[in-house]
Amino acid sequence: MQMRPLGQTGLLVTPLGFGAFKIGRNEKVKYPQPYDLPDDATAERLLNGVLDSGINLIDTAPAYGISEERIGKFLASRRNEFVLSTKVGERFDNGESSFDFTGPGVRASVAESLRRLRTDILDILFVHSNGDDLAIQQQTEVVATLQKLKHAGYVRAIGFSGKTPAGAVVALEWADVVMVEYHLQDTSHAEVIALAVSRGVGVVVKKGLASGHLPPVDALRFVLSQPNVSSVIVGGLSFEHLRENMKAVGSKQ
Repeated sequence: MQMRPLGQTGLLVTPLGFGAFKIGRNEKVKYPQPYDLPDDATAERLLNGVLDSGINLIDTAPAYGISEERIGKFLASRRNEFVLSTKVGERFDNGESSFDFTGPGVRASVAESLRRLRTDILDILFVHSNGDDLAIQQQTEVVATLQKLKHAGYVRAIGFSGKTPAGAVVALEWADVVMVEYHLQDTSHAEVIALAVSRGVGVVVKKGLASGHLPPVDALRFVLSQPNVSSVIVGGLSFEHLRENMKAVGSKQ
């Protein structure tokens, strides 16, 4: 796959990124079919297979259960081969999500992520919104804290993974990257995507398959026909599906 620039971050990413949700969590999910968590051996094969296939963007979060821990355990020796993104703000413990956008909470979250991922620096750090996009950015310490973490060298690029176009527009004032939902059934962020590119902000698409409810080939071709999208994050536990997704992406380079 041909790399695409991620805004003005200096990072190059493959148009298809791997979402590591399913290797870490299977509780309270929005996918149409239930699934078992893979064992360590299966997760190790999958993660290394992702890199071997040429995908270079892996996205995770503290709220994805044991996902960060597994990425650190199985890919630490290959850390220079991929762009790693994780998040702050949301945790998932004992079957429930909790949110903390305070300065101390964000710094503690990043320290834990660095430890679990077995790395000294995060390539991309997103705010994991609870849906109250404007208040998070305007009334909490999270943006200022991310900027300080970037300045201190713990993070290469900072961004916002929100729920609303209005929240994404506000994020363009400070973010290097925005992560937005965009697919065949929801194009509400189309104008934001265009505006982001005009501001030099990278765009990563989440839920491009509508959490597994859309046919992968048609859905991926639709998202990547949008030239302003740098990468679309797709999860999964099947190499067969991964290869099919890569074929779909290959026709939209």
